Amino acid sequence: MTSTCPTPRHTPRDAAGRSEPPKPRLIATDLDGTLLRDDKTVSARTVAALAAAEEAGIEVFFVTGRPARWMDVVAEHTARHGVAICANGAGVYDLHRERLLAAYPLRVEDARAVVETLRTAVPGACFAIERTGSFQYEPEYDALWAEPDSMVGPAEELLAARPAEPVLKLLAKHASADPDVFLATARNAAGDHAEFTRSSPSALLEISGRGVSKATTLARCCADRGIGADEVVAFGDMPNDLEMLGWAGTSYAVANAHPDVLAATTHHTAANEEDGVAQAIEEILAR
Repeated sequence: MTSTCPTPRHTPRDAAGRSEPPKPRLIATDLDGTLLRDDKTVSARTVAALAAAEEAGIEVFFVTGRPARWMDVVAEHTARHGVAICANGAGVYDLHRERLLAAYPLRVEDARAVVETLRTAVPGACFAIERTGSFQYEPEYDALWAEPDSMVGPAEELLAARPAEPVLKLLAKHASADPDVFLATARNAAGDHAEFTRSSPSALLEISGRGVSKATTLARCCADRGIGADEVVAFGDMPNDLEMLGWAGTSYAVANAHPDVLAATTHHTAANEEDGVAQAIEEILAR
């Protein structure tokens, strides 16, 4: 699933002969905990900064763990193209036309193997399934945002249902596990079958197909546009952003980010509650 973007033809240099990063051509930003405030809104300052970036010729991509059905809060703020990468890279959506452009699903046999393995490795784990057109969950799974028509039942039965709908993401939740320990345990136990990450402060794991991440799908989208990794500025706050932040030429962590994200990024900006992404975009445009 990985993709390599073209290398720019030349590297700009400053007056002292030091190499400078090329002008950004694309901004890739996470949503929850990064671009959005804690009440899940987009501030007026952030709306203005996104519009100014697009006016300057910089594309804006929302790259999120959210499914497409949760993108209404930001759909109107991608005026140029309206494309978003959702479900941690498993889906590419046209937010304006509300249609799936590409999917990189988790194989059902791998999802079954993950469920079986985690039930043994972490007793008490429960599961939900995000498909291209529906959401399914176990009775023990606290699905606060489920639709009224969502299917409920054992994960093994749910995975056998609706075979025509690819599985974008498997979710594993535990009521009392330490989130980082839960993630490490799952990777060790079932890492041969899927990619494991997390974006929630609780013990909630997000499980994608092998080789699928925010980074791999962002790289594909950039390659389609002839944009190199060093022409991308990325923003994030949680472990599910790490691959994307490592791939982008310039990476920012908001001040409220997970310690691993703060350690892995080249730049830091203010917290999401203080419009850190907007502040950084303003500085980029001023340069």
